[in-house]
Amino acid sequence: MKLLVLLFLLFLLSLLSSVDCRCFCQVTGDLDDCACDVETIDGFNNDQLFPKLQSLLESDYFRFYKVNLNKPCPFWTADSHCGLRDCAVKPCSLNEVPEGIRSSSQNKYSEEANRQSDECEQAEHLGAVDVSLSVETQEALLEWNKHDDETERFCVVDDEQSPDSQYVDLLLNPERFTGYKGPEAWQIWNSIYEENCFKPYTVRRPLVPESFQSSSGSETRTFYSWLEGQCVEKRAFYRLISGLHSSINIHLSARYLLDDTWFQKKWGHNVSEFRQRFDSELTAGEGPKRLRNLYFLYLIELRALAKALPVFQQPSLRLYTGRPEEDHKHKELLLEILQLARSFPLHFDERSLFAGDEKEAAKLKEDIRLAFLNISRIMDCVGCFKCRLWGKLQTQGLGTALKILFSERQIEALPKSSNQRPSFQLSRQEIVSLLNAFGRISTSIRELKNFRSLLAEER
Repeated sequence: MKLLVLLFLLFLLSLLSSVDCRCFCQVTGDLDDCACDVETIDGFNNDQLFPKLQSLLESDYFRFYKVNLNKPCPFWTADSHCGLRDCAVKPCSLNEVPEGIRSSSQNKYSEEANRQSDECEQAEHLGAVDVSLSVETQEALLEWNKHDDETERFCVVDDEQSPDSQYVDLLLNPERFTGYKGPEAWQIWNSIYEENCFKPYTVRRPLVPESFQSSSGSETRTFYSWLEGQCVEKRAFYRLISGLHSSINIHLSARYLLDDTWFQKKWGHNVSEFRQRFDSELTAGEGPKRLRNLYFLYLIELRALAKALPVFQQPSLRLYTGRPEEDHKHKELLLEILQLARSFPLHFDERSLFAGDEKEAAKLKEDIRLAFLNISRIMDCVGCFKCRLWGKLQTQGLGTALKILFSERQIEALPKSSNQRPSFQLSRQEIVSLLNAFGRISTSIRELKNFRSLLAEER
């Protein structure tokens, strides 16, 4: 009898130490600083939101993204670029991009809405005193408007009028493992974590997998002990960056180059790569924390989509490609997705952030805005162009989500009449990055279900 009990206990221990448990046993239940749990997010995303969102992102309005991949790195000399063929990005020729996207206004609201706004503004001036402005004053006003817009932004937005900016078809340049790795790739993440996450240099956070083996977890424990002592805003900022990092690693593991022969390439799930990044034993206990941060990022971006619903409900905002029937259909699908996002029962409450002393809260918010702005600039230092493309898109998407979250008053003050230009607007570039970035997070949550099954098969 004792022997049977002993064998049963050994069996239980073997289950607890199984690979899938080492990655996922701690990825369950309530999330820190939230009123939500992992299981609720899994069910909502995988069963309800994910299929609709993927359909929307395949439409012309969302598949074409204009980006400048030739901007120099602003922080260090980065002359070397990834020479691997899978690092390359194929830009679109102009005739491949729908005419409405190429030629409509910068904000990509409907052409007639912009024309009506201009006509209304002109009519207001008729019969009034002379309001003509000197060239110098006009230039100053443009600079003021530009400054006001940039004070709301959490990320760098490429100049769409730059000759170096090109349209890219995101469906033909998918995010996947390109072979870009090593010291240059780690330099990007080290710069992000070490210089932009409010961490003192005396507290080390090992990133390279080999350093986890040598540290025996002591540095990781020290880091998390320090993190828990920070204010909720700084903890949230770190978790957003960690969640974004985790999402990117999941994409690379799920679309890994498994076979490369002269007649075909096979992409698929690389379980070993996933384990290296998220197995608790291989990451000194950090892997499951990374996955939990992914769920936190999901909640933040989902909340932003819910709050953006009034912006997209404006009649003046159309997903303008020049194909009226398709534009209307996809606008309806977008509103359906945003309504679904708003119906989520356990949203993150952003009012818990920056809720202290008004002056201190304002300074903290500005510090975080500038830190994230800096991170978006670091994306121009990525040597792999495909990695740079998706890094820029996802940081811009998250930056747009933060802009929405902290622009509640402007969104509430949106005009009821379509004849007035709204005070809060999103450019097409921001709209495309917002939805595609959330699409990447949604895909990551969906891929975790696949990796759970694949790891369970290894028992």
